Amino acid sequence: MPPPVLTAQAVADMVGGRLLGEGETTLRRVASLDRAGAETLTFLASPKHLPEFRSSQAAAVLLTADLAKEPLGPRTRIVVDDPQRAMREAVLAMMPEPEPPTGVHPTASIGRGTTMGAGTTVGPHVVVGPNVRLGQRCRLGVGVVVEEGVTIGDDTVLDHHVVCYRGTTIGSRVWVKAGSVLGGTGFGFAPSPEGHLRIPHVGRCIIEDEVEIGSNCCVDRGTIDDTVVGRGTKLDNLIHVAHNVRVGERCLLMGGVGLGGSVTIGDEAILAGQVGVADHVVIGSSARIAAQSGVMSEVPPKATFGGTPARSHRLWLRGQVALDRLASIAGALEALVAERKHRG
Repeated sequence: MPPPVLTAQAVADMVGGRLLGEGETTLRRVASLDRAGAETLTFLASPKHLPEFRSSQAAAVLLTADLAKEPLGPRTRIVVDDPQRAMREAVLAMMPEPEPPTGVHPTASIGRGTTMGAGTTVGPHVVVGPNVRLGQRCRLGVGVVVEEGVTIGDDTVLDHHVVCYRGTTIGSRVWVKAGSVLGGTGFGFAPSPEGHLRIPHVGRCIIEDEVEIGSNCCVDRGTIDDTVVGRGTKLDNLIHVAHNVRVGERCLLMGGVGLGGSVTIGDEAILAGQVGVADHVVIGSSARIAAQSGVMSEVPPKATFGGTPARSHRLWLRGQVALDRLASIAGALEALVAERKHRG
């Protein structure tokens, strides 16, 4: 089914914007400023992108009142308070997701005692164990495995080949992308004369409402306590969450983050790409950790840390400046030593 065709006036009405220019302009697709062409809607959210706006071939642009004063660029403009949010609404209307078929595919296996809410889709080669509870309008993609006793809330999507081990609880409106594993046994061993003895993991893996988990992530179950990812938190791809970790609400974890066992992260913290956090470390609410940092000690709430070992962002930057100066200092020292040798 082809995407709907909208006019600039229809988009303005939909997003609550004010139209400047030709209301009958046809909009069939969306694109970025520098790639937009005929019949294309785009948006301008920052003055730093004005050069692309001035040369853009877009049919219509969502932008703020201040940016709409720019004399160059596309003439059909839709003035809004938040262009990025308005663009999101427009994209959802212009490029709607196809409605998946409901019901259970004939190749799927459903265990005894499992309950399934209305409108739920179970795809090909899915394996659902006994006594699982699936909410309403859930979607299980190809090859998903859900073990015994797992609970999944309403409107939750498990993409292809997601695995949910026993004891996993997933809330409503959760999206887990392809290849991720929830509730697996964590990496826990006790040294002994016989070698490394595996520590039993009898805790749960709890994913609260409105969480998103990217592709190929692992969230391990707890040992005795639970592993918890809080409401509204978003995980990028390739993230590891070890046993007993507690991630607060509305956090952002970028690609490649690794959380050691029993880490605690407060609400609304942001960890940039490839951050590593040592076991038992506490990161306060609203803290910010720069990319590729190694966090080995507590981070206070609202602090910004960077580097390895991670420290205050200001100290980290000062250290980087000092390192950059070392080359010139070393060169000066070598010249001084050579001069003294020559004199001696």
